[in-house]
Amino acid sequence: MAKGDVHVVPSKDGWRVEVAADGRAKSTHRTQAEAREAARAIARRNKRELFVHGRDGQIRERNTYGKDPRATRG
Repeated sequence: MAKGDVHVVPSKDGWRVEVAADGRAKSTHRTQAEAREAARAIARRNKRELFVHGRDGQIRERNTYGKDPRATRG
C-alpha cells in the first residue's frame, strides 16, 4: 500500500476511505462510523495520521498512529 495519510471523506454513496498518496478510494461505507473503523485499521497498520472529515469537508477528528509529529508531551 502507498504511504500517506488516511482520510474519511463524504461521497454520494456514503463515506469513502482514501489514502492521500494515491488519492483513490480504498473502500466505501454506508456510515461514517464504519468508514472510520476501516480507516483506523489502515492508519494503525501503516503508522499514519487519520483525518475524519464532516459532510462540509472540514476536519472533525485527527489521530496519529505511530510517531506523533508534535513535540509536546501529554
